[in-house]
Amino acid sequence: MTGRLLVLVPGGSGQLGRDLAALAPSLSGVEVIAPSSAELDLTRTGDVVSAVGALAERASAAGAAPVVVNAAAYTAVDAAETDEGRAFAVNVDGPRVLAAACTSRRVPLVHLSTDYVFPGDASAPYEVDDTLGPRSAYGRTKAAGEDAVLGSGASSWVVRTAWVYGKTGKNFVETMARLEKERDTLSVVDDQTGSPTWSADLAAGLLELAGRIVAGQGPTGRVLHCTGGGTTTWCGFARAIFAELGADPERVRPCTTEEFPRPAQRPAYSVLSNASWREAGLTPLRSWQEALKAYFAAA
Repeated sequence: MTGRLLVLVPGGSGQLGRDLAALAPSLSGVEVIAPSSAELDLTRTGDVVSAVGALAERASAAGAAPVVVNAAAYTAVDAAETDEGRAFAVNVDGPRVLAAACTSRRVPLVHLSTDYVFPGDASAPYEVDDTLGPRSAYGRTKAAGEDAVLGSGASSWVVRTAWVYGKTGKNFVETMARLEKERDTLSVVDDQTGSPTWSADLAAGLLELAGRIVAGQGPTGRVLHCTGGGTTTWCGFARAIFAELGADPERVRPCTTEEFPRPAQRPAYSVLSNASWREAGLTPLRSWQEALKAYFAAA
């Protein structure tokens, strides 16, 4: 990447936003502005327009290239089943306003999406152009958010990811680490398959993408998939976490989704093909096993 890059990250207090901000100082010429959702609420149109305008003006004054990476989202999957209006406001209306502001200021936009936009009944990794079919309120709002961004006329890209965990916030790895201390055994579903993704690795990939975009080398395809390499089940993931903690993985016992009912339907198979990422010339994320080891090594 050449030149300076100034990145605005709505949702900056989340695990991905924090990792984007933490990574920036190690990269030459990259600065990340990462306001929390309280500081920059995507449902407040005036605040969004002002934030993108300030980004463009600051970048111009500094001789930097601006870009927005939208990490803000309503991600309470089960709560969305009874609060779809709020999820729609954050996941659809907010990105639509953000995209319009980016269009008016000619600022590129990278918008994060999810494996939940697919039905989860595939037997091979989902490609970027496979038919969507969300089966939860959360998935429906994220799919509609993709449409809002891609149909806005903005210079925009959608990056779908899955099973994200990080050092901050509530996530599967932190939950398993807590439960390992609290329970002798625990049951974890073994019939849902996906690709765990460390938010620090995802952050590096997104900043690489942002650099390519502002250099005029943005991918031709406007939808990309970016996850950790390889696949596992939630049970397999939990056992790997226990192993990293020095605990007996057999303490994690497999169960079925039917034995652990949730308000929102989860995809049984939500593996995303990373072919689009590789074909764009972007660096593939390492395997989920390598990333998990690095995650605990950095603890």
